[in-house]
Amino acid sequence: MPIPEDVTGDEIDKDVRQELQSLPKTLAEDVARNLVMVARLLDEDPEGAYGYSRVALRLASRVAAVREAAGFAAYANQKYGEALAEFRAAKRMTGNIDLWPVMADCERGLERPEKALDMAGAPEVHKLDKAGQVEMRLVAAGARRDLGQLDAAIVTLQSPELASNSVQPWTARLRYAYADALLAAGRESEAREWFAKAVEADRDGSTDASDRLAEMDGVEFVDAMAGDAEEDDQVQASASPKADENEDEDEDENENEDKDENDKD
Repeated sequence: MPIPEDVTGDEIDKDVRQELQSLPKTLAEDVARNLVMVARLLDEDPEGAYGYSRVALRLASRVAAVREAAGFAAYANQKYGEALAEFRAAKRMTGNIDLWPVMADCERGLERPEKALDMAGAPEVHKLDKAGQVEMRLVAAGARRDLGQLDAAIVTLQSPELASNSVQPWTARLRYAYADALLAAGRESEAREWFAKAVEADRDGSTDASDRLAEMDGVEFVDAMAGDAEEDDQVQASASPKADENEDEDEDENENEDKDENDKD
């Protein structure tokens, strides 16, 4: 797959670069450039990211960072079985448990919420950092919802991190998940309160909390572009009768000319 000339491979994280030092220099550079493309495209073009991840995997399947990148690319394309296999391989290579929450979420994607809940109660969770533990809580709550256990999902999300007034990278998503669970359980007033709190914490727009809040308040957004299109249609529609009138006038003139010629004859 083509890679832009401005991608050198030096853009990757230093830890990944260190992993690639086990490869021949030229090969390491090729793998690094493909990994850069995976990172660039993962959010906006998951299919493209997946393609580059497969190239990197073909070149260096024994590098943990490559297996992890392939896992995230597969995960972004909802290829949960494939993603889980890659994450497990990366975990075996490194012994790192940071991927535990996303592995559990793959189990959800494979419609095995019970397995995700088993992983949420495993000893590995205690080895996760705070961000990982919050992510695991989100996955567990999602698994509860998969099983139709709305009240249990709500209780799962209730935590010191949810109650804290400080804003952390996970705060907006945690508050959003809690609001969404409350709404699903029919607790609308509480849900509105927590969607509002999610908006306050969502500094980078990682959720659509503001849209959900506006929807609950009955606010309707007007698409300005759609309005312009309607105006264009109206202009074209108003122009069409004039064109038809001109055609009618031309036909009348032709008929009059034919009549005159007949009279002369």
